[in-house]
Parts: sequence; C-alpha cells; structure tokens
Amino acid sequence: MLDAIIIISFIVAGAGIGYYSIELLPENVQQQVTNVEALRLVFAAFAALIGGAGGLSFQISYRRIEKQVREMPIEVILTRAIGLVLGLLIANLMLAPLFLLPIPADFSFIKPLIAVLGSIMFAFSGVSLADTHGPALLRLINFHNVESVLLAEGTLKAAATKVVDTSCIIDGRLETLLETGFLEGQILVPQFVLQELQQLADGAKDLKRMRGRRGLEILNRLKETYSDRILIHPVEYDDIPTVDAKLVRFAQEISGTLITNDYNLSKVASVQKVPVLNINDLVQAVRPTYLPGDSIDLKVLKEGKEPSQGVGYLEDGTMVVVEEGIGYVGGEVRVIVTSALQTTAGRMIFAKPQASALA
Repeated sequence: MLDAIIIISFIVAGAGIGYYSIELLPENVQQQVTNVEALRLVFAAFAALIGGAGGLSFQISYRRIEKQVREMPIEVILTRAIGLVLGLLIANLMLAPLFLLPIPADFSFIKPLIAVLGSIMFAFSGVSLADTHGPALLRLINFHNVESVLLAEGTLKAAATKVVDTSCIIDGRLETLLETGFLEGQILVPQFVLQELQQLADGAKDLKRMRGRRGLEILNRLKETYSDRILIHPVEYDDIPTVDAKLVRFAQEISGTLITNDYNLSKVASVQKVPVLNINDLVQAVRPTYLPGDSIDLKVLKEGKEPSQGVGYLEDGTMVVVEEGIGYVGGEVRVIVTSALQTTAGRMIFAKPQASALA
C-alpha cells in the first residue's frame, strides 16, 4: 500500500508541476500557443511520466534503506542517531555567526547554501564517528558501570573494530578464532569484499569458483552464528581500483584493525600505519617450542637426504629430521630434540632416537 502511495504521489506531483509550468514560459511564447489547455495537458502527461519514474526509483531506494535499517542492531541505530544529533548541533553552533555577517542582497543565497552544506558535512562526520566509537559511547551512557568510569579515565581501551579481507574469509580459520573467543570486537565485512567473493563464485575457473563458494558458505555460517558481531558494511570507493587499497582506506577511516593472511597486504597496511592481525603470524606464534633435550613421539615417514636420516612431520607441518632414523621409516619412535633451525621456508627440528641419544 505504501509503495502505491509513494508512486501515485510522485505522479500527481509531476502532473501538477507540468500543468502549471506553462506559466513559466515567456509571454510572447504563450501568445503564440493557440490551445493553451491542450499544451497544459501535454506538459502534465509528460511530467507525470517523469514523476512516475522518479517515484519508482524513490520507492526502490526507500525499501532498500528500510531493509538495511531493519537488519541493523539497535546499538548501531542508537549511536548513529546520537552522532547525527551531535553533528547537527555543532553545525548550528558554528554556523550561527555566519547569519550575523552583513552580506549584500545579491549574494544572500550564500548563507542558506553554506548552512545546508555545513549541516550535511557535520551530520555525516557525526555518524562516522558514532560508527567508530559507538560501543564506547554506549558504555559511557551507563554512568554506574565501573567499566564506564575506567573507560572515561582512559584506563581501559575499547576493542578496535576488525575489518576482514577475502582471503581471510575463504581460509576458514576466522571461524575457529571466533569459536574459541580469541577474537574480540565488532567485525565488518565491506560490501566490496562480498562482491569479490561473488565474482569468484561466478568465475569460469573451477578452482576460483570453489574458493568463492567456500567463502560465501563460511560467511553465511558466521552471520547466522554471530549475527550481533558480523556486519556487512555498504561502504564503496569508486575512485579506488583494487580491493586491497579499498580495505586499507576503510580501515584507516574507521581506525579499525585489518585481519588477513595475505603477506603483501599486511605489509602495505603496516606501511600506512594500519594495525594488522595476520592469521599466519598467529599460527607461527602458537606453535609449540621445542628445546634441546625435549622428547617427541614421531612417526618417521621417509628417508632423509643423508643416508642415515629419517624424516617425519609434526601436526603443524614442522619437519623433523631424525639422525640415525633410517631404520624407523614407517614406524613410530620417541626422539630427543638436539637443535632447531628457522628458515625462510619454515622451521626444522633435528633429533635423534631416544635409544641412540641415551646410549
């Protein structure tokens, strides 16, 4: 019903404007018209068509915005409303002296123009700041909360909003991090990342299509499980060509932290002073550290480069070279770590069978 009212209102408004717009024509042109009423009807019909098209466009935009607002958490709506009010209040306070300035009548349009532009600018800034510092603002409203007091004093810092890239979603380890509770704060998925996943899922190559579909499936599961933390943000940068550059720009604007497993993207972001959480670095950091003298139960899978060596692998993929382990290939043996070596390809551990080490 509302859709019909919107479209009909635009059609009626357009027809009315078209019907009376003939009066705006110069008098000499109006005098040349033999049938003014017919011309009014033609103008009204033409303007009604334009009004109908405008009404349809407005109705589609209205429904899209309404859907986005319905899906927004109440906290986001509240903080954005506060940010909007504060932005407009600051705009009015700062622009009030402008109306006291003596401006010639020929330039009187400058005052309302600056007032409108300034209000829009400060309102947008208020909403943007609310998106960035919304959780902290909500906590500050509750004055009786100890956390609010410590946050206001600066003793506590609010968790930074996280921005995830395409490779991080496809990787799948983000889901595990959320399940274990090691990842805190709000997580934003920019619209251009979702579009990139869709392009991969629709791609011609099987491997890319499979990766894209896997990413979309993981993202759907995350949205269902963590609907209050995973948000799709409709941000877009038409002037920036690459997704990586858009991610860095977005993280800069919201003072967020970028989550990725892309080495090059993490380095570019670090150069531009954007905090980065690289999942691969996390995996390296939580790997168990083995010191000389530690014992490991290991399955020796194959022969090493040297005649007497055997090679096995830990659960995290670390290669273990077993001296005098050639006789244990295909079986399990307890080995004693003798040394470890960190290379560009990863970490290597050297060990000896426990029986040989104790002999």
